Amino acid sequence: MFRRLRKNGSVFLVPLAWTFITAAHLGLVTRETVLVAHVVMTTVFVLFTVASWSEMRSGILYAWKLVLVTGTGFTLVGLAALAVAPAYTEPVAVMLSAWMLVPSAAFVYTARNVAPDEAPVVYRLAAALGVLGWVVYVCGPFVSLGLPAAVVGLTLVNVGQTAGIVNAGYQY
Repeated sequence: MFRRLRKNGSVFLVPLAWTFITAAHLGLVTRETVLVAHVVMTTVFVLFTVASWSEMRSGILYAWKLVLVTGTGFTLVGLAALAVAPAYTEPVAVMLSAWMLVPSAAFVYTARNVAPDEAPVVYRLAAALGVLGWVVYVCGPFVSLGLPAAVVGLTLVNVGQTAGIVNAGYQY
């Protein structure tokens, strides 16, 4: 059961995490709730990485091990910033940027290294939406889309990463 949870859990956790982050940007959850969520997410990242370490020694999975290790480091920085700062800070923005861009790089790597019947176009799309979402998120003050640009950027990242992780779950 634990193996199946590790295989399929990210299919639910990735969109849940980005939806939660979007809700936080909309002011729908409190800062304290975000702090608790970061503790939970960091714990999940560490447990998942440790449990999957031996399976992620080479190939495509090694790229995703690097995403987890890098992302966990950035999440710890974001967690520390949330714990000590009265509001969202630059370290939190850097953490979110890392979670947008580092998986995008891994999706590019994945697209280049899967067989054509494993839908590499989905991974390219995931990478492109992650980078585009980051651009919209970071350039938010310069974008007028009728919605807060941060929400649009986060939604693009959510759609891209969800598509990529669902495809990976389906393929493997």
